[in-house]
Amino acid sequence: MATHLAAVCVGKGRPFEVQTRPTPRPGPDEILIEVKSVAFNPADGQMRDSGLFIPNYPTVIGFDVSGLVLEVGENVPIKAKNGDPGPFFQPGITRVAAFAASFWRACDPGYGAFQERCLVPWQHAVPLPDTGISWNEAATLPVAVEVPLNAWNIMGIPRVGEVNASSISTASIGADTSGETQGIEKRKREALLIWGASSSVGTMGVQTARLLREDRDSSFTAVYATAGAANQKYIESLGADRVFNYKEPQVVDSIITMAREDGLVIRHCFLATGELAPCQAVLKAFLGHGEEGENQKAKIGSAPVVSPDAAEVHGIETIFVLPSMDEEERLAQFQYWLGTWLREKLANGTIRPSPEPRVVGKGVGAINAGLDMLLRGVSCTKLVVEVAE
Repeated sequence: MATHLAAVCVGKGRPFEVQTRPTPRPGPDEILIEVKSVAFNPADGQMRDSGLFIPNYPTVIGFDVSGLVLEVGENVPIKAKNGDPGPFFQPGITRVAAFAASFWRACDPGYGAFQERCLVPWQHAVPLPDTGISWNEAATLPVAVEVPLNAWNIMGIPRVGEVNASSISTASIGADTSGETQGIEKRKREALLIWGASSSVGTMGVQTARLLREDRDSSFTAVYATAGAANQKYIESLGADRVFNYKEPQVVDSIITMAREDGLVIRHCFLATGELAPCQAVLKAFLGHGEEGENQKAKIGSAPVVSPDAAEVHGIETIFVLPSMDEEERLAQFQYWLGTWLREKLANGTIRPSPEPRVVGKGVGAINAGLDMLLRGVSCTKLVVEVAE
């Protein structure tokens, strides 16, 4: 029986132990990945240290992974048929980045990222371009892309190119839409706010928001973001129009004042990391503006889990960003986010891996220390372990 090494989670609050595990075979709609690199997310630390989401031990956790497809199960698309645009997964050939599915498999250890072999539903994976993206860069992509794209979905923001008449009307600020150009100018009067843009999901939030801003039919004409002073230039390079230092005591007032000077309103915020209250304070300042008046709700898509003790603000809805718990719906979501959207954007160069990866070790034995480093705090970097060459 084939075996491989894994960083095994043996109990709540205990360090991972490197153990040998039997290598599983992929079932229907699954691929087996030879793991090359893994990247860390805050949820990894919560799972290891507090047992969040883990029903049974031992298990293997981790979400962000890149690697080579080794085997495929039944129904996995391998090559084009009848004009099928893909994605396709050829054993021994296709390089992928993937969002590991342990969470949706009751933490079955075969589906965790922190090991040398990992099972993944093919819908959770994106084939990588032949050149231009390293294993380490690829490992930074899946969670960083999924979270903001999901946030736009749950806040009701139409995908690029999918704006319809009703969504335009809902988002519009002015009532006069006579003439196509004038109507577009009237509609594009919103700034989209990314709070915590220096985090990995925040940097990708800025990149995806930039594409929304560039969509001529969307209501967004600017991307606002918050970041520490040292990272502001980098966030601007990703597409933010204005970047505010979240450490300044008057940052909320600064954002509100600038939006008003720009003639914009802020009704949507992606909270990538940080506190909820400042986001609520910004959005509250713009409630009741525009033709919809008090009936227009502002929305916050929150990547951090929303505390049950969080204050509620009338007119502002806060939604925790989580993929659907319905299996069929979730697979369709991931297939679009990764297999369609990300694959296309990587191919045409409109999205790049962000932030820069920082290698903190090699082999699964380095995963504990890398996760400890993440939990001590990092900014505008994605910590990565190189599992294999």
